Amino acid sequence: MDSPVPPRPAEPGPRRRDRHGRGMRGPVAPPQVPLSTSRSESFHDLVRDSVDRLERRWPQLAEVDFLVMEVPVEPADTVPLGSSAPADKSGPARIVVYRRPVEIRTKSRDERALLVHEVVVEQVAELLGLAPESVDPRYGQD
Repeated sequence: MDSPVPPRPAEPGPRRRDRHGRGMRGPVAPPQVPLSTSRSESFHDLVRDSVDRLERRWPQLAEVDFLVMEVPVEPADTVPLGSSAPADKSGPARIVVYRRPVEIRTKSRDERALLVHEVVVEQVAELLGLAPESVDPRYGQD
């Protein structure tokens, strides 16, 4: 016969809260927010920003490969922050920025961005045979 109690749905509906009443868990930040980028990705972005800034003034840099490596491969007395190699038969000119030595020498993202830009400017200047001040007039000014 007819029961006054409505039948229970066959499948449970979407949960609105977890069992402690604090809401559903989800990601801390969406993927497009800088919080969700790794330190390595953030460092690559700093190098790309610096290169983009210099390519506007020096269009020939479009043919140079800019790389980021964790640490220098060859041990040396002093740890370099970057290196450059001219173009040869094996490939185009390369500029390498070493991530860990740069990160160790900086405390904040702003300091890191300044140091990355200085390293890129110095390596471009070495590759082009120019003074760093002629590559970027703002070099050395903070």
